[in-house]
Amino acid sequence: MEFQSKAPHKTLCRPPIKPKNKDRRSREYLSPSEVDKLIAQAKKLGRHSHRDATMILMAYRHGLRVSELISLRWSQIDLKQGQLHVHRCKNGMDTTHPLFGPEIRALRKIKRDYSDTQYVFVTERKGPMTDSTFRKIVARAGEEAKLGLFVHPHMLRHSTGFKLANDGQDTRSIQHYLGHKNIQHTVRYTEIAANRFKDFWLD
Repeated sequence: MEFQSKAPHKTLCRPPIKPKNKDRRSREYLSPSEVDKLIAQAKKLGRHSHRDATMILMAYRHGLRVSELISLRWSQIDLKQGQLHVHRCKNGMDTTHPLFGPEIRALRKIKRDYSDTQYVFVTERKGPMTDSTFRKIVARAGEEAKLGLFVHPHMLRHSTGFKLANDGQDTRSIQHYLGHKNIQHTVRYTEIAANRFKDFWLD
C-alpha cells in the first residue's frame, strides 16, 4: 500500500522573465518623419511645450542619451559659433557637433525663457531636468502623435544612427558622431540601413 505525502508541494518563486525589446516593439528607432510628428506633438502639450520639443530635437539631432541631455550645460554651447561640445557618458568619446538653424533658434528661446541657469533644460523651480520626467514627456508625445508603438527616449539615439546610415554617411564618421568607443556598436546601423538595397529592383 502506497502512502502519499500530505506535505504541500513547494512552488519555486521565479521572477517574471523580462520580455525582449523586439517582443515589445517591432523596432527600436523612429523614421525622420515620425520624429517630426513627435516634436510637433510635443509643441502642443503643456506649459513647457517649447522646452519639451527642444529636448526631443536635441536628443535626436545629436544622438544624446538621456543622461547626456539632462546634464547639458550652457557652457557646452556656443550659439555664436554654432557649436555643441558633447560630453559622452558610458566611457564614450567626447566630440564637437555643429548646431544648425532649427537648434540655434530653439536654444535661443530656451535661454530667454529660462535665464540665469547653468543647465539648458530645467524644471519650473530652475533645477535640472530628471530622466523620469523626460521619459514621461517622450512617452506622452508618442501617444498623442499616434505612432503605433511605445516611444522611449533611447529610441531617439537609435534614430540618429539609422538616419545617418540611410543618408550614406560612412561608419567611422557615425561612430565619432555618436561617441562609440567600439565601432561594432555603430555597425548595426549600417547593417540595417534600407538604402543598401535601393538598387536591387530597378522598376
